[in-house]
Amino acid sequence: MTISLTAPGLEKRVASPTPNVPKWTPPLDPDGLRQVLKRITAWSPLDVEAIYDDLDTTIGNQPPSKAAIPALVERLRSHLTRLSTIAVADPKFPPTDEMAQLIERGRSIQDARLPADHKQAVGMARRLAFVTSDLVEKLIEARYIKDVA
Repeated sequence: MTISLTAPGLEKRVASPTPNVPKWTPPLDPDGLRQVLKRITAWSPLDVEAIYDDLDTTIGNQPPSKAAIPALVERLRSHLTRLSTIAVADPKFPPTDEMAQLIERGRSIQDARLPADHKQAVGMARRLAFVTSDLVEKLIEARYIKDVA
């Protein structure tokens, strides 16, 4: 079947789509699409400045207070998880050996329970902060992320 398009003094014949071309189907079912939408709407950009603030709080001159440690450790764990995910996200650009070592070192600290003793908890927070700081530095050097301008 052909369709005739006409304009003053011009006639063009356009063939209709061939019937043997399969109909396009989306790559995900409705539940999969809802999950993608949920993840996109929950996504927040990486806030390198907030990471630096938490590193400064943890490694700074004054140790964090006993009340602040649990929330601080959770934020550091979250930062390290996001940075680790960024480092391994693209199989075309795998993490460097240094990044991989930092990720592995970070996992062992992340999996540890927060000690009840304040000094030990500060020590754990600082170990997390040092690994996070080193990984941020490596990711910036490798141009995986941008530094705060």
